[in-house]
Amino acid sequence: MKKMLFFRIYGGFCLIIAAAAAFILFFSFKAIKSAYLDDQAAHMLSLAEVFKPRALAGLKESPEELEAFVRDLGPRIRARITLVDSTGAVLADSEEAPERMESHKYRPEIFRSLRGEPTRAVRRSSTVKADMLYMSFPLVEGGKVVGALRLSRFMKDIDGLLARLKRRIIGTALAVMALVFLVLLFFSRSIVGPVREFITASRKVAGGDFEAKLSLRHKGEFKDFARSFNTMTADLRSMFLAAVERREELDSILASIQDGLLIIDRDDRIVLINEKFRSVVADPAAEGRYYWEVILGTRFTGLVRRVKEGRTKASDEVVLKDRSFLCGAAFLPSRERVVVTIHDLSEIRDAERMKKDLVLNASHELRTPLTAIKGFVEALEDRAQGEDKGYLEIIGRNTDRMIGIVQDLMTLAEMEDGGLKLESSMVDLKALAGSVLALFAATSEAKGVRLEMKADDSLPRVRGDAFKLEQMLVNLVDNALKATEKGSVTLSLSVRGGDFIVEVRDTGIGISEEHLPHIFERFYVVDKSRSRKLGGTGLGLSIVKHVVKAHGGRIGVFSRLGEGSTFTIALPAEKP
Repeated sequence: MKKMLFFRIYGGFCLIIAAAAAFILFFSFKAIKSAYLDDQAAHMLSLAEVFKPRALAGLKESPEELEAFVRDLGPRIRARITLVDSTGAVLADSEEAPERMESHKYRPEIFRSLRGEPTRAVRRSSTVKADMLYMSFPLVEGGKVVGALRLSRFMKDIDGLLARLKRRIIGTALAVMALVFLVLLFFSRSIVGPVREFITASRKVAGGDFEAKLSLRHKGEFKDFARSFNTMTADLRSMFLAAVERREELDSILASIQDGLLIIDRDDRIVLINEKFRSVVADPAAEGRYYWEVILGTRFTGLVRRVKEGRTKASDEVVLKDRSFLCGAAFLPSRERVVVTIHDLSEIRDAERMKKDLVLNASHELRTPLTAIKGFVEALEDRAQGEDKGYLEIIGRNTDRMIGIVQDLMTLAEMEDGGLKLESSMVDLKALAGSVLALFAATSEAKGVRLEMKADDSLPRVRGDAFKLEQMLVNLVDNALKATEKGSVTLSLSVRGGDFIVEVRDTGIGISEEHLPHIFERFYVVDKSRSRKLGGTGLGLSIVKHVVKAHGGRIGVFSRLGEGSTFTIALPAEKP
């Protein structure tokens, strides 16, 4: 690799220089030849200007005198001289006898000269059978072309001179190139040396050796590069150590997390899973596999797809390996990944089931003796007198309260256990609300509280369980009357935005803000002393919430202390 790099650089430079030299020599030879021919043509032009007067005079002399003059002058000027008349006939030639030469009228250079144009041509002579450089000049007398003077030189003489010149140029060029190649050898080594050092150091860095350094003995840009490289490797070493520390810290954190953690990439493959999650799925090689291959559960798969498609976050309770988990998923838009956490709810759900079973069994067991106590109290009330009668009334009232608590507990246990079954039918809530208000007419009149109903005309029916809906209204109106000493309790029915709206508004004591989030919890009472006095169990609103939920509705409350409360229920209205 190192030698190949050197030969690439050195060979590349040599090839470029050799190609450039060949290009320059090729075109320079052409330029030299062209310049030399131009020089020869200019020289012959000068000779022609000197010789023209003698040539014009020679046209009037005898052919022998003209021939002798031409043959004597030609060798001295190292040029072939040809003289022709206006018809193209050769009158004299320094190389051949005129009588053996054919008419030159149609020689290219002679033809144009007889038309008054000086002409230059390079062609093969049919007379001497050699390539010649011709310069032909018109001989003009009295404004008329009377002949032509042609000077020529053998191209072999010119080519010989150029060949000697070429050999000298090529020899000089080769000597210069040899010197240049020698300089390039040292120059290439000065480049390849630092590059080799960089390659060696970069390989060490790539292999994890961040201690690799470049020498600062070089000069110029290589020294700046070496200094920058050494700084970079030092920074990389610091960042790598920090990354390793963060990775170890993250691994420690993930190992210590009691909840399961899972990260899924954009291709639905698992990229990270902690030990807790791994123990749940019981798959030691989960990384790199599709999550739906490792985790079998339609609710889990649906949750992940919903979060990924909606690019949001959501949570749901899922069952994995016969255990209940609270599963939360969130989308990370930066890398298009989904982070999933699971919290084991098995113990909580087991405790809830045990509690429900305890409540339900206790309620069943308590109902029989309470019914018996109530029967004996009623039997004794008829014969009791004096203080005994008052005691029996207290016993009877508390027995009724305990029976109500037991009944509410059984109802609530049934609802929370998922056993709330609705006997669905089309219910006229307006008529149902009227009958509920009639139940409390005597109570409201005794307290001096106005009980009224407001309902829109042409209310639609609601699909639901009439008994459960009546139980919902009874609890709401009963609570409102208990909380109201004066003023009114209003039951309103209306339709808004496709929902059937039920509102129970009172002008009672109201609920303080800190109690509002807890009023739908079991056994939660705002005023315990008032609840005991009025016989409240703390289960009514919890039952209302479950009834509303079972009908697919929503419930909310608005209240201010001393101003009253408004409970609002939205139920799906039946479309006409």
